[in-house]
Amino acid sequence: MKSERIFNVPEVKNMKEVIYNAVKKYSENIAFVIKHQNGKEVEYENVTYKRFLEDINKLGTALYKLGLKGKRVAIIGKNRYEWALAHISNLLGGIVSVPLDKDLQYDELERSLIRSKADVIVFDEKLSENVTKIKNQEKTNLKKFICMSENDGFDSIPELLKIGEKELENGNNNYINHEVDNDAMAILLFTSGTTAQSKAVMLSHRNVASNVHDLQSMEDINSTDTSIALLPFHHIFGSTCMAYTLACGVKIVFADGLRYVKQNLVEYKVTMFVGVPLLMESIHKAVMKEIEKQGKTKLIKIATPITNFLLKIGIDIRRKVYKAVIDGLGGALRLVIVGGAPADPKILQAFDNFGITTLQGYGLSETSPVVCAENAKLKKNGTCGHPMPSFEVEIADKDECGIGEIRAKGPCVMLGYYEMPEETAEVLRDGWFYTGDLGYFDLDGCLHITGRNKNMIVLANGKKVFPEELETLVNRLELVEECMVFGMPSEEDKNDVKLSVKVVYNKDTAENKYPGKTEEELHKILWEQIKEINKSFPRYKYMQNMILTDKELIKTTTKKVKRQEEMKLILNNK
Repeated sequence: MKSERIFNVPEVKNMKEVIYNAVKKYSENIAFVIKHQNGKEVEYENVTYKRFLEDINKLGTALYKLGLKGKRVAIIGKNRYEWALAHISNLLGGIVSVPLDKDLQYDELERSLIRSKADVIVFDEKLSENVTKIKNQEKTNLKKFICMSENDGFDSIPELLKIGEKELENGNNNYINHEVDNDAMAILLFTSGTTAQSKAVMLSHRNVASNVHDLQSMEDINSTDTSIALLPFHHIFGSTCMAYTLACGVKIVFADGLRYVKQNLVEYKVTMFVGVPLLMESIHKAVMKEIEKQGKTKLIKIATPITNFLLKIGIDIRRKVYKAVIDGLGGALRLVIVGGAPADPKILQAFDNFGITTLQGYGLSETSPVVCAENAKLKKNGTCGHPMPSFEVEIADKDECGIGEIRAKGPCVMLGYYEMPEETAEVLRDGWFYTGDLGYFDLDGCLHITGRNKNMIVLANGKKVFPEELETLVNRLELVEECMVFGMPSEEDKNDVKLSVKVVYNKDTAENKYPGKTEEELHKILWEQIKEINKSFPRYKYMQNMILTDKELIKTTTKKVKRQEEMKLILNNK
């Protein structure tokens, strides 16, 4: 299945075209806001699109002077201006960018640097200790260590910008004149692997630029928007969305931390952001808590059907009715794009009820990343919308319900896994990328994700259970912070499993709603609620056991549960 483009935007073949087009069109617009905080004193530095390109050319020229053309530069650190600057400078100069997760443990970081054969690392000063250790161990291929800010003992981006500026003044235009190879590896990106050793995905300029073009031609954001960069840039969803917002002339701001997101929405008058479902749930809980605190829960329940009915006949008064809610989120928030994992339709609907448009998408690191998404014309809550225009998407090996493996074909599909020919051949077959995700298209052509092939639980009677389906309902329970449905090996039949659920309960809710209750008593309360959920499913989908804990589930940095790690923990404690 394929989609038609909604907006007519120029096609781009590489990231150099993306950036140069944006600078030509939005030269004096603010591209990034850098916050400088010294105690209680706060200053904001505005970086225009024109200056951003100037900084790219300065840094890139300095990197060329270091002999890095055609080499590999790893980047590690929190989302900040220098991260974006280093990444885009790499891409525009034919330097392979290797984004790394700032939360990697030392051994994993060292292993990633060795596997990627990185020549240089650009790092956040907060990671100086680990980087110094790596430098002293001399096990990697690293020749240079560049800190994002001035740091004794290391080269730094501020110093390199000065060096690049002098080179440019002396007529050194080698970097600026570099012609991009659209189809060569430009990014070497490690997946967040929830089941096994992470794979290194090879992406080209064409891969990422095609996805940026798709997003521009389908989603309605513009140069008056302010976006807060919440998704980590080391994840392809984060870096592609950063490139996409730049292509649209948007102002990008940075969060002070996940705890301060709501505060930052107000501070910067944010109009849009791209996030994961867990963040949406967290914001929704905070909003509902405030509504309950103000005694307006009943009022919201009465008003919502009325505002939604008026919306159907073309009268939209949602943002006026829920002005207090909108103001609590900065007063300007109008659009949220959600991806990375399936989102609870009720949470998305709640934001829509307030007049904040929420769009859900689906994608993978291997597809640069967005394969399908709701868009400016089509919005169907609970689905992932239509395929992006450059993709052809099909359901392979359908079962009797029309559910099968999602496969995609198009210019956004990766070059392959780095130094993993067997794994590459397993997923790239006959021109198609086999995602490993299961789903189906409905009559409106919208994609529904039912689960992950590897997560699917097959019972002894041949029945298939998708844990995500059950988890969505369990997660709606007031006491539940998060959960994981799994198959516990049956003691009666070695070939069978018993559907079970591990629940992490919310301590604050437990203390407020059930003061003085022991964990055993909370277990009984929750188990009765889960038995009610069971009644909404066929008997073979009944959850038969429950583990209760207050300890967070083991997750990747993109907040996906590491099911294999959790299963090891569960079986060891059995």
